[in-house]
Amino acid sequence: QVQLVESGGGLVQAGGSLRLSCAASGRTFSSYAMGWFRQAPGKEREFVTAISWNGGRTYYAGSVKGRFTISRDNAENTVYLQMNSLKPEDTAVYYCAASRYSGTYPGAYDYWGQGTQVTVSS
Repeated sequence: QVQLVESGGGLVQAGGSLRLSCAASGRTFSSYAMGWFRQAPGKEREFVTAISWNGGRTYYAGSVKGRFTISRDNAENTVYLQMNSLKPEDTAVYYCAASRYSGTYPGAYDYWGQGTQVTVSS
């Protein structure tokens, strides 16, 4: 069992930056791939980025590549999402999730956080 708690969301102007954190409970955090997804009002949850269990591989959606960076600290049971050059279309609730196998679709993930709101004003 893994429990996930996101933090770091907020309101930022276009072009600004935010850093999201996702703290995990449980001793098996390092065995899970971790991902970030987002969901805007009226839209489906979409993949943002993922990182392998040891941080050796990362994956990004085309819409965020070059602007967002995922990282993890297994000693701290935490995964991060650094978001730079934010755009109004990045506005959404951001969720972190844990997967035994990784993937770019929500069904691949076993555990989810409650989400944190990111709002980017123009």
